[in-house]
Amino acid sequence: MNIEFVPDQNLYPFASRWFESSRARVHYVDEGTGTPILFCHGSPTWSFLYRKVIGDLSSRYRCIAVDYPGFGLSERPPGYGYTIDELTDAVGELIDHLHLEGFIVVGQDWGGPIGLGAALRRADRVRGVVVSNTAFWPIEPLANRAFSVIMSSAPMQRKILQQNFLVEKFLLGKAGPALTPEEADQYRAVQPDWDARRGLAVMPAQIRAARPLLAKLSTDVPTTLGAKPALAVWGMRDMVFRPNTCLPRVRDSFADLTVVELPEAGHFVPEDAPYALARAIVDRFPC
Repeated sequence: MNIEFVPDQNLYPFASRWFESSRARVHYVDEGTGTPILFCHGSPTWSFLYRKVIGDLSSRYRCIAVDYPGFGLSERPPGYGYTIDELTDAVGELIDHLHLEGFIVVGQDWGGPIGLGAALRRADRVRGVVVSNTAFWPIEPLANRAFSVIMSSAPMQRKILQQNFLVEKFLLGKAGPALTPEEADQYRAVQPDWDARRGLAVMPAQIRAARPLLAKLSTDVPTTLGAKPALAVWGMRDMVFRPNTCLPRVRDSFADLTVVELPEAGHFVPEDAPYALARAIVDRFPC
């Protein structure tokens, strides 16, 4: 299934590009020149999440933002599992397709383990790492695991698929970022119907199902990427990846780490504080 939606050029003024991965047609944007920065989104978002960050950085860096299969403008291929491992493979194939060298990987939410997983397999080509409100270790808090169980239940799966519940409740609800009606519509429009939301529906179960992969990342990231220059930009109001439990894990994983705490930002830092995120990247990885 392909998504026919055309983003609002006033909000997302980027040329759409496409890559035929081994499993799906993948959409991405590639703006600017210079050091490549690969932006990996979480759920229930897409590359639109990074639009303001890209707009701020693309005069100095090459900014690449990908939509995973099942998200954004990318294909929803029949028989695809939408597991974190499969999405990681798709991002890795894009890195290879673009022949990225000396790139910085940026990941928020599921974009952390997906981006880091792809970078691990290409560590010699990685310049640096940026993580923002994410976890690349098994997710143990009871609230997170309860969310996984509840959202994976049959009634909630129907709400996700039929009513776009994850977008409407968690991204566009009261606890989400402040968006204009036009911005909110860009998130709704890429998940227009039941078939288009299959990837979203899988994500909550991955909190538990991806535990073996996350356990491996918890070891491999410090071992393989731990000496790379790293930056953590954290929304301190996040109730999903709470700073008091997550930031110590991040600090333990990277020997050369800068931490930027954003007191007024929540889970979706690229929406809540895009220019602070962009400034932190410039300061940490000057051109």
